[in-house]
Formats: sequence, structure tokens, C-alpha cells
Amino acid sequence: MTIEQIYTGCLAQGAYYITSNGEAAIIDPLREIQPYMDRLAKDKVKLKYIFETHFHADFVSGHVDLSRKTGAPIVYGPNAACEFKCVSAKDEQVFELGDIKIKVLHTPGHTMESTSFLLIDENGKDHALFSGDTLFIGDVGRPDLAQTLVEDLTQEKLASYLFDSLRHKIMPLSDDLIVYPSHGAGSACGKNMSKETTDTLGNQKATNYALRADMTKEEFTKELLDGLGLPPAYFPQNVMLNIQGYASLDSIIEKSNKALTPQEFEMLANQSEAVILDVRHEDDFVKGHIPNAIFIGIQGNFAPWVGALLGNVNQEILIVTPENKEEETITRLSRVGFDHVLGYLKGGIAAWEQAGFETDSIVSILPEQFAKEMTAESLIVDARKPSEFEAEHVENALNIPLDTINSNFSMVPKNDDFYLHCAGGYRSVIMASILKSRGFHNLINVEKGIVGIRNTNVKLTHFVCPSTIK
Repeated sequence: MTIEQIYTGCLAQGAYYITSNGEAAIIDPLREIQPYMDRLAKDKVKLKYIFETHFHADFVSGHVDLSRKTGAPIVYGPNAACEFKCVSAKDEQVFELGDIKIKVLHTPGHTMESTSFLLIDENGKDHALFSGDTLFIGDVGRPDLAQTLVEDLTQEKLASYLFDSLRHKIMPLSDDLIVYPSHGAGSACGKNMSKETTDTLGNQKATNYALRADMTKEEFTKELLDGLGLPPAYFPQNVMLNIQGYASLDSIIEKSNKALTPQEFEMLANQSEAVILDVRHEDDFVKGHIPNAIFIGIQGNFAPWVGALLGNVNQEILIVTPENKEEETITRLSRVGFDHVLGYLKGGIAAWEQAGFETDSIVSILPEQFAKEMTAESLIVDARKPSEFEAEHVENALNIPLDTINSNFSMVPKNDDFYLHCAGGYRSVIMASILKSRGFHNLINVEKGIVGIRNTNVKLTHFVCPSTIK
């Protein structure tokens, strides 16, 4: 028996590849399935099952394409109403895989079809729990996603279901069970996930706030919902793609991986409502970019930021990429359902400039220059999350988290110059590009963000935990 966690950092997502005696199962596969196909061929094993813990909201699964190419059935837990051929398994149904067994544990709460899969080894011992978005390391799944699809299903009802699932299905299991969740820190499917991607159930019982033995359902619901922000706009759209099915990734790459001359690129930009998405490094974007282009660098948490900020998966996109990163960009966009790339700029920004087309830039300064220029009257916008801002920020700064910018343009200073920063420079350039596309040109980006500002004499305000105040 082998178990391999295939972790994709930019999505903070874990897929699982399991083999036993010539047979394999894959749990929660990513949309690009060729690596799985290659691995199956290399190991000379047959894919017997594709298990899905739930209808994912934050990415498009590879279940449909993988089933098409291998013939393996797609297995969900109870309540899963697929619009393609799938198995909606019964609670406690057992699937045999080589010399091991995988048992279905229906664990509703994150969504109503949410299911955990218990792996029973060759000796009949409970070995591992693939907990999906029901149980994370340090957290549990947010209970406000399924309510967008079912009118009378409130987040309070889902929290109640989740409490019961954890208490009656998961917590009675053995402490030495290995927990393999679908996500880790950085995912929007929870609020307090650990950077660790696996743990023992016993340690989670001892450390995870949601598994406290003396916790009442009311206390659980209150703590779970406290500080839970709105889910990204693209989440319901990804759910529907996972329920209904989608075009094959091969066909998406074939139609989207189209080289466009600067003239063709400019003509398409003018004739369509396509967003120009520049995925190069922020330092390159700052120096020169196509006017009104949106920056989201491929080296960061690319796909989740695209989903959160562009919102509509049907949005047409024209891409500007580093050399030889065109197919990777298209693939990573498809992970979150953005399948409508019209093509890429052949030769990149250098070709654009050589063709005589106009470029724009962002005024950007080092933290040391910011420290020299800043006064008590300076306007400063901090693009980080509220929790980051509360822990430490420049005195008198205004917090406008990047993921809220599309609904908070009225908060941005209109008439006076202002400084803009984040933690390290990635998010502030994303926000700067969005603001410039909306006509805000009075901004000055602070490179290296708060990390760089810490090394200057700029005064920072730090949060002090009430328990430490004497």
C-alpha cells in the first residue's frame, strides 16, 4: 500500500494517490490529469476509483476528464446529484482497492454531500482519514458555501450539521489515525488552517479549537462563524462546473494557446470585452505594461486571486506572460474555471513596444524612500488582510484588503497622492493595476511592503493581546 499527497501550493490543495496490489484510487484530483496518467503508467496500476469528497468551490476538479480517459467511476458520498455519470455512495459503504478498503463516512456540514473516506489497511486496521473540507489541520470547513445553491440552507444549519459530523463520525475514531485534508493555509475554504498538511487525529483533538470535547453546539457555531468573510465570487461558479461537467482541458489549451502579434492583440482588446491579464513578475509590470492591464503574477497565489478579483469565469482574457509560460498560465486559469483565454501576446511586452504601442508604468519607491517622504499627513493604503493589519501596521494607515477593492473604490483617496503597500509587494501591485485601470493614477507603490518598512524608522502600531495588558 502506498499513499501519496500531491500538494499544489498556489491553491493550497491536496490530492491523494493511493495504490494497493495493482489497483489505484485518486482523491480530489486537479483539473490537469496528465501527471496522474503518467504516474499510473509508470507504476503499471489500474485506476479503479476516483473519489470526490464534495463539490469543490475553490477549484475545478479533474474527475470528469480522468473518468473519460480511464473509465474509472467517480464516487461521491450521499446527496451528490451529478449531471454526469457518477456513484452516489451510501454512508458506511465500503470499496475494495487491492488489499485495502475505503469506507464512506458521510460528514455533512461544509456542504450537504461532504464525505470523508476512511482507509482500512491490509490488516483491517483504520489507517488514514481523507477528510476533505470537513476537517483541516487546525480548523474545519466553512459552512456558508452550500447555502448559495439551496435557498433555505443557512450557515447556522450547516454549522449544526458539521458539529454533529465531527462529534459522531470523526472524533470517535482512533487517535493514531492520519488525517489527510483537502486544503492547508492559504485556502479560502477555512479561516485558521495550519501550514502543516497532515497530522494525527489525536493531536487535532488536543489542539484544534473545533474539536474541544466540552464544546456545546452553540459555542461551536459562534466560534466557527466569527470573523468569517464573504466567500470569493467565483466559488458558486466552480461548484456548478464540478456538478455539471466541463470541456476537456486538452480542448481548452488547444483553442487558447494562440500566439497573437501586437497588432492582433490590440485589435482583439479593442473589439472584445477581454481583460488584459499580465502574469509577469511585479517588478517587470511596474516598469512597463499595456495600459489598463491587470497584474496578477503567476509566481504567487495566482489562480485564487484571479478568481477572487475577476469573479466571472466566463470573462474573456488576453494574457501577457513570461517567455514559455503561456500553456502553464492557461492551465492554471482553468484550475478555477477561467476557460476563455483568447490568446497571448507573442514576444511579450518587448514586441509590444517594438511595434510602437504605448505602455504605462507604476510609480514605485523603496521603503527607505518612503520613510524619508512620509509625514503625519501622508495618506497610506494597506492592502493586506484585516488580521495582518491588526497585528502590525503603519500608524494612521487605511486598511483596504485587496479582495475587497472591487466594492471599495469609494474608500480610495481621489484627489491627493497616496502610498500603497502590502506585506511583500505582490498584492499592492495587483491593487495598483486595478486602481489604474479605474482611473486612479495618484498612487505610489512601496516596494517590499511591510517587510521592508520594518527595517526603516517608520513608526508601526502593534496589536497587544488583552491578556498581556497589565
